[in-house]
Amino acid sequence: MLFDERPKTEKKDLFDREKELNETISNLHRPLVLLTGVRRIGKTSLLLVTLNETRVPFILIDARKLKQNYGLKDLYMLISESLSSSIDKLGDILKKIRGVEIFGISVELSWKGRKYVSLSDLFDHLNEKRVIIAIDEAQKLRGPLSKEIKESIAHAYDYDRRLTFVLTGSEIGLLYDFIGRENEKSPLYGRYYHEIKVNRFSKNESIDFLKKGFNEYNRKINDNIIEEVVDFFDGIPGWLTLAGNYLVSGKSFEEVKEISIKIALNEIINLIENKKKVSEIAAKRYRHVLKCISEGANNWSSLYECLIRKDGSTVSSSVLHNILYQLENMSIISEYKFLDSIYEKAAAKL
Repeated sequence: MLFDERPKTEKKDLFDREKELNETISNLHRPLVLLTGVRRIGKTSLLLVTLNETRVPFILIDARKLKQNYGLKDLYMLISESLSSSIDKLGDILKKIRGVEIFGISVELSWKGRKYVSLSDLFDHLNEKRVIIAIDEAQKLRGPLSKEIKESIAHAYDYDRRLTFVLTGSEIGLLYDFIGRENEKSPLYGRYYHEIKVNRFSKNESIDFLKKGFNEYNRKINDNIIEEVVDFFDGIPGWLTLAGNYLVSGKSFEEVKEISIKIALNEIINLIENKKKVSEIAAKRYRHVLKCISEGANNWSSLYECLIRKDGSTVSSSVLHNILYQLENMSIISEYKFLDSIYEKAAAKL
């Protein structure tokens, strides 16, 4: 079903991503592949369909499950959980690895002591077979252990020729930062990766998506409403799916708009609350910058003036530069514009 709110797993449910799917599959012979795009664009769906279409054994790691300052235990528990989901295809390899215990359908990795198994050792053993290691929202691996993870991936890149790493990221700048695209000290610096950019639907594609989705529910929605939905959500599949579900359930378009803006506003507030854990002043200034951009501050001077006015004090230009840098790395803004118009509408309510 096109309006299934969960990530798609089958090709028949993946709307108009034939080009991206073929490109991803045709590049799985490479050691490192990136799938990038803004939130709700459909990267996870593309990843899952790719994995199911290739029928190659895979390990799927959802890095969103890691807390911000995760430790080795947290990382190994997450990897253990991912290996458990693939035990039917990889159990014969895993049972031979020192430091790996199998209990029925559960896999446990030893993360300390004499039986400690390093990630490089794990990858070397997995290399007995053709295996895809997929990491969803891989930028979440940034942190105290990121160097160890990157060193292990770099080792596999050089020596484990049957392994392919596929990394997805909606915070694109942070994903680039994780792999060290511009950091000469990064273990992955200078290594080629193939990047597939997942873009939003065109207006015609969005209209087609909605009409086909409504047809699956035998619902007829006025063409004018469909046009309004398409214009409002600007081709982002996740928002179109949300709108489709609520319209099918009987909600009005006005209600759908309110719901979507509330969702985006909650996400922005969560971002600000996370900044507050570090500094109340920083959190306040992130709020002001987002609010100023939503009000039309579309260049450095107008944004800087707006920030000073709302802050009620002098603010170093380096502070604003750092905030903009972080917001761009998180793929929230680019060149003083929101990448998702719903976030712009939500920020206006801050």
